[in-house]
Amino acid sequence: MAEQQNAKQQNAKEPDLNQLLKVRREKLAELQAAGKDPFQITKYDVTVHSEDVKVNYAEYEGKEVSIAGRMMSKRVMGKASFCNVQDLKGNIQCYVARDDLGEEAYKDFKRMDIGDIVGMKGIVFTTKMGEISIHATSMVLLSKSLQILPEKYHGLTNTDMRYRQRYTDLIMNEDVKKTFVMRSRIISCIRRYLDGQGFLEVETPMLVANAGGAAARPFETHYNALDEDVKLRISLELYLKRLIVGGMERVYEIGRVFRNEGLDTRHNPEFTLMELYQAYTDYYGMMDLTENMFRHIANEVLGTTTIPYADVEIDLGKPFERLTMVDAIKKYTGIDFEEIQTTEEAKKLADEKGIHYEDRHVRGDIINLFFEEFVEENLIQPTFIMDHPVEISPLTKRKPDKPEYVERFEMYIYGREMCNAYSELNDPIDQRERFKAQEAALAAGDDEANTTDEDFMNALEIGMPPTGGIGYGIDRLVMLFTNSPAIRDVLLFPTMKSLDADKKSAKSENSTSTAAPEKEEVIDFSKVKVEPLFEEFVDFDTFSKSDFRAVKVKACEAVKKSKKLLQFTLDDGTGTDRTILSGIHAYYEPEELVGKTLIAITNLPPRAMMGIESCGMLLSAIHEEEGEEKLHLLMVDNHIPAGAKLY
Repeated sequence: MAEQQNAKQQNAKEPDLNQLLKVRREKLAELQAAGKDPFQITKYDVTVHSEDVKVNYAEYEGKEVSIAGRMMSKRVMGKASFCNVQDLKGNIQCYVARDDLGEEAYKDFKRMDIGDIVGMKGIVFTTKMGEISIHATSMVLLSKSLQILPEKYHGLTNTDMRYRQRYTDLIMNEDVKKTFVMRSRIISCIRRYLDGQGFLEVETPMLVANAGGAAARPFETHYNALDEDVKLRISLELYLKRLIVGGMERVYEIGRVFRNEGLDTRHNPEFTLMELYQAYTDYYGMMDLTENMFRHIANEVLGTTTIPYADVEIDLGKPFERLTMVDAIKKYTGIDFEEIQTTEEAKKLADEKGIHYEDRHVRGDIINLFFEEFVEENLIQPTFIMDHPVEISPLTKRKPDKPEYVERFEMYIYGREMCNAYSELNDPIDQRERFKAQEAALAAGDDEANTTDEDFMNALEIGMPPTGGIGYGIDRLVMLFTNSPAIRDVLLFPTMKSLDADKKSAKSENSTSTAAPEKEEVIDFSKVKVEPLFEEFVDFDTFSKSDFRAVKVKACEAVKKSKKLLQFTLDDGTGTDRTILSGIHAYYEPEELVGKTLIAITNLPPRAMMGIESCGMLLSAIHEEEGEEKLHLLMVDNHIPAGAKLY
């Protein structure tokens, strides 16, 4: 009975929504017929923003101002009404009276909808309730909203929808707008700082024949005009170094780079990278610049060097700790790789500690694997990790006194790499040998290895001075300064997997009425084998203790050192992210699952897996087909809200 009632209510809501949308279009048609088409208005003179009025009330009290923005609420009370207008800097209450606007204009106001964009002139005053407001003397509809905004008090909470419709997210969630205003201020601050240090901002190609400068798989495309295959850049490095060769001693670039990799809380296939290069300095010079710049940004943008992130406070005011990679491993594990000189010894130790490695890996690779496994997560406060093995640093200058290591550092905050810097390799003979080693790794199956860039080699042979260089992930930097947990929270338009519904809709719109109907997929279940049903009964009380909930996948990433596990960050409707690990990497890539609505048991006790607590279990359907196990995650309609309970 309850299900039937819910179905009736749902069916009743649909026509209501359609009717509301229809009414808005009818209102627009009436305005156009009356010669009041809002879309013919080309400008409106704005004299002030809402927040400026509130902050500088003494200056504006009793004076006429002109504001424009989106109407977010409206209360009509006979001859006098109130509405709330939201603009770039905030929102402000407006008092609208028939006697001040006139009969016809007041009627027009009453027919306006939430979401409409309006311009308003009026006198600044304070209501009896003490709220700073504007007493409207004129009002004009500047743009008609034909869609319905999310309900005011609940806002836009669906994470997937927030990322896909960022424009709605910006309207409904004030903190989101603040984040992106902060992002802009941070980037401007970086530019001013570097310009003050004598750096020149430059631009280099995005479409390249050879995508080098980083360990990443590029996106490939075809240039029709030249009939050549090209790649989207994965780094800014090799072109910026060419400019150092050309005599431009201090250069930087802030730009998009593209890496054909998965989606998770810290990675997006296209992201903003800043790289800078300075002649006649080394990686110590880059350390000093980085420490000073981070401290400068904090003071300029936040007004303090102590900033909150997640559950800790990051102190950028203290000198940043500096550790070699080998010393960091020794500090957190007690293992001293200075005593382990051969690849065989390193692999034996890795076997003892359960560290997975590949046959091609040598001692330097094993050192890096130990660092990733045992050290990274401990680096909460700003820490420079120095002197990496040469095997993992193909573009870096060797340490003269320890040629098996290079003059390189990475800075870590909250266990995350924030930047990567080198004393740049300027020996063309050594560089060519490094490229050869990279090509051997590529042939051995490393699809992230570099290939030889002959033009870059020619530049090095002409001669590059001693140079320090560094790369910063701007998005991660913004995450830190805005206390954002995921990279998608600081990208206005993050990469999202296309919705099936969108594809079908597009196909339907583009098809003609004479097109043949799409054939329904025929699925052959004849070779499928399923587990036999349980013969034992489970009492209802026991079953009802399991809490089945709809959950939204906010982020998904492969667990390091595990071939099977995926780590899910889930919205379970509580407002607190839930982490669940599931051994399904053989069946799904992480990016496939972001934005999906799944089913989870949420009241299982936490279980540690690979050092990560998994709080619950995702439900899958499993069967056998021709002796091979098949698995399908249970995915449900995205209209089901996070936290909805299953009965």
